[in-house]
Amino acid sequence: MTNTMMTNRGNRSFEYLLLKSEIEDFLYREADLLDERRFNDWLDLLAEDLVYFMPLRRNVKYDERAERENTRSGQDICWFDENKWTLSKRVEQIQTGIHWAEEPLSRVCHMISNVQILDVRPSLDAVSEVVARSRFLVYQNRVQYETYTYAGRRTDVIRKYGDDWKLARREILLEQNVLLSKSLTVFF
Repeated sequence: MTNTMMTNRGNRSFEYLLLKSEIEDFLYREADLLDERRFNDWLDLLAEDLVYFMPLRRNVKYDERAERENTRSGQDICWFDENKWTLSKRVEQIQTGIHWAEEPLSRVCHMISNVQILDVRPSLDAVSEVVARSRFLVYQNRVQYETYTYAGRRTDVIRKYGDDWKLARREILLEQNVLLSKSLTVFF
């Protein structure tokens, strides 16, 4: 973090609190767009070079956790290892109205909490990227009886473009290794 954002003994500066509030607002706005099925507006929040990654989680011995618990982007099978183009194709498929796994559409609710700023990467005159971690709970209801709950954490790189923020990277860690849902159509 930049020195101007932290004062003695780790106390947060006013600038830090403003930045954290901006990042929280960005994440809450993103959740609202997804819950309201405003997928094209959500896509506008994504950087062109986006990396959207959710590894598979394996049950491994304690001393093997660091190297084997999560699959790796670009090397192993993952739940998601996507970019903005592939996400836009998923959105297009849902919006056709004939996507079997989303017809009728799911009701989804995203809850975001525990937002933390991990790093601030400044440009010459301002903040250009923020690394933030958050927790999420996503509730999905399909037709009458299908309900799914996904809990986990995300690490995001959020980049400043003029006055706007865009999501440049998201790593999603689900706190389960077996998904019980019939399909994985929600965005995290």
